[in-house]
Amino acid sequence: IKDVLMDNDLIKDLVDVAKDSALLNGVLMRTKETPNSSEVVTYAPFTLFPSPVPKDTFHQALAVQTHYNRLVDKISQDSSFLEEALATTIKVDDFTGRLFNIYRHVLQEGKIQSIVLGLNRSDYMLDQNGDGSASLKQIEINTIAASFGGLASHTPNVHRHILKVAGRLEDSKRILDNNPSAGLAKGLAKAWELYGSERAVVLYLVEELQRNIFDHRYVENELWKRNIPVIRRQFEDVAKTGFLDQDKRLFVDGREVAIVYFRNGYMPQNYTEQNWEARLMMERSMAVKCPDISTHLAGTKKVQQELARPGVLERFFPGEPDVVDQIRATFAGLYTLDMGPEGDKTVAMALAKPDQFVLKPQREGGGNNLYGAEICQVLEGVKQSTERMAYILMDKVQPRPVHNYLLRLGTPLKLSTCLSELGVFGAYVRHGQDMVLNECAGHLLRTKSDEHSDGGVAAGVAVLDNPLLV
Repeated sequence: IKDVLMDNDLIKDLVDVAKDSALLNGVLMRTKETPNSSEVVTYAPFTLFPSPVPKDTFHQALAVQTHYNRLVDKISQDSSFLEEALATTIKVDDFTGRLFNIYRHVLQEGKIQSIVLGLNRSDYMLDQNGDGSASLKQIEINTIAASFGGLASHTPNVHRHILKVAGRLEDSKRILDNNPSAGLAKGLAKAWELYGSERAVVLYLVEELQRNIFDHRYVENELWKRNIPVIRRQFEDVAKTGFLDQDKRLFVDGREVAIVYFRNGYMPQNYTEQNWEARLMMERSMAVKCPDISTHLAGTKKVQQELARPGVLERFFPGEPDVVDQIRATFAGLYTLDMGPEGDKTVAMALAKPDQFVLKPQREGGGNNLYGAEICQVLEGVKQSTERMAYILMDKVQPRPVHNYLLRLGTPLKLSTCLSELGVFGAYVRHGQDMVLNECAGHLLRTKSDEHSDGGVAAGVAVLDNPLLV
């Protein structure tokens, strides 16, 4: 569509059509972070056109998702692996250490809920090979508060409409159907059904200020369609009104909670001492947690790095070499910064060629990773200190840039050089030792200007997109 990109008059017309189409199709965000601002909304940021994604790598990402679901679940059940993998990290990273303390408490007391619910999103970029082909490489897997499944369910119609208006009818037919809202809700509904109480609610654990409310609501509405009651509460509400009865059933505001769905709680700033106590109470309860504390820890960067070591995947998939190969094919180079010769080698490698790597702390939410000169600045300061163990190093993926217009409220319109990241949603439910649901729940494409190294849609850097398979 290069000819369309260069037609300035057509672009101006299409931008107006695109913004209106986003509003009509419910691709929405609040314009302000205030408690009662649902009446002040705008379109969520998105690309004017869908972005090309190689068909083979797209289907590879979808096909490996059920294996990643199983991997995360297996890690969450392997206490010795989590202890080994995070032993150094919890000494130097206070946040991961606090989470791990809750994990140890629950293990010692004994888990009482046999239902496990996982809703995750595995994120990838396409690394350009020397021969011009592209390889799918995992950036991370999000095991807590994986977002934009709701809005991603509504973006396909926007790009279909834009392409029709642009005279690209055949291209518009190539925009894929996508409904992560329904896929994620299916997992929640299955776990609620297994819990076995029609009066019990799904509790969305949320922040007070939430611009991305509509992303939540689409999944929530799928639950209401199934007559599954949903309430939204904050940590502070749980701390004030929550309690466990003699059977450790969780009650909040007098209502029994079947599922705690964490859409908050993945960053240190989400916690006060009171909030930590509330998290522990929820983890000790009969309520199904999404994720439970062990699944939350399974998504840490340090675990990601440990999985890349030789023989580790085989530990989780004995006798399944094909599964191991499919997962390992998506790994980028990952390197430890633990104290010792191996970590020293990683430091030297990063300082010698910082533009080839990404330095990752144990944080979620976007905007935390370090690149280029920032890597040198941080590592020079901690290279002789145990503080370096709070990070891992990863090869920097080098995707092929494309051109597009990024539409965001209040931002001047310009043709940008862009990079895209593909996310694949997974939903699984295990009851005891039986995996009763294991599915790929849909996809998400996010695109950002190559001016930015890091950050997602919620961080104000990336925008929503759709893949156009090529």
